[in-house]
Amino acid sequence: MSPRPPVPRPWWVVATRELSVRLRDRSFLVSTAVTVLLVAGSIAASALLGGRAADHVLATAAPEAGPVAARAAAVLAEEGEDTLTVHSAHSPDAARAAVAGGTADAALLRGLDGWTVVGRDGVDPALARALEEAVAETVLAANARAAGTSAEELTAGTGVRTELLDGGQDRGPARLVLGLVFAFLFYLAAVLFGTAIANSVLEEKQNRVVEILATTVPVRHLLHGKVLGSCLLALGQLGLYAAVGLVGVNATGAAANVGWALAASGWFVAFFVAGFAAQACVWAVLGALAARPEDLQSSSGPVLTVLVGALVLGLYAEGPWLTAASFVPVVSSVAMPVRLLAGDVPWWQPALALALALAAARALLLLGERIYRRAVLQGGRALGWREAARLEQ
Repeated sequence: MSPRPPVPRPWWVVATRELSVRLRDRSFLVSTAVTVLLVAGSIAASALLGGRAADHVLATAAPEAGPVAARAAAVLAEEGEDTLTVHSAHSPDAARAAVAGGTADAALLRGLDGWTVVGRDGVDPALARALEEAVAETVLAANARAAGTSAEELTAGTGVRTELLDGGQDRGPARLVLGLVFAFLFYLAAVLFGTAIANSVLEEKQNRVVEILATTVPVRHLLHGKVLGSCLLALGQLGLYAAVGLVGVNATGAAANVGWALAASGWFVAFFVAGFAAQACVWAVLGALAARPEDLQSSSGPVLTVLVGALVLGLYAEGPWLTAASFVPVVSSVAMPVRLLAGDVPWWQPALALALALAAARALLLLGERIYRRAVLQGGRALGWREAARLEQ
């Protein structure tokens, strides 16, 4: 009987098999759809809440409150689309009663020692800021007139402006949110797809399917195909989420405010691939070393620790610590994109960090291939890394 002809590009055959199996998995499809809905819903909710105008009702009981309320209405109009309606009360007690009864959102009362803003169980932050600014400007102007000067002369030279060296706007809150998104996406993909790889390898080992596959496909190509298939799936999910996000921010008119993050997002995709490939090899080896699901659960602790460490360092490290973390493979998949969001990183630093991440992924692939070939065909008992490395092929 003549030997079977070799399978062309066996690693691609394994990769397409992984793709077809996962794309038919109902739990995978449901989780992807739920995440897409969450992304779209969060963008829609942010746009709805951020663009919703409020009509504030302010109760007053003194003629002097008229100019203050007018200035507060102008401040609200400058900051957004909120409006202010004045409810005139005949006395301070009537103004307080209007607030208590829900007729007015707040009351502005004049006392001997200044102004008081009265609320029932709280005052809207935007309204409170507008009233504080209006009172300060109105009182300052009155005091300046009494002193025979003007408010402009009294406040000359007291203004403070912010200047950014890159010429952009303050990106602090947006950088924090995008950094959280980068870290969450990498951690989610690493854990979900990593555990799926390990469970797939363990299941094939327990069912002895791998022994059948090994008769036609070199064992190392089984590893390469699983890693490649998982990388393609993870990138596909990432691209889907990014597409939904881009459509959402364009539909809500926020695209102009996040254009500065596109360069960091491109680097994140590159670091995502390198970091995911590195840890995917480790997950495949863990599945090959295990004999039962319980073995896999106990051996996955160090990998999860590294992933959590990457998440924490990327989000909370600052200064030299963040710089150092951005050159550590796997950790750099989160830390370097977070640094790049600041826009002050020389181009050679992400290039060097990416080269280190790719080199680490290559080294782990070679090491993982060596352990995987020896362990995946050993059924019946769990193996350690050193024990598997000493086995004969």
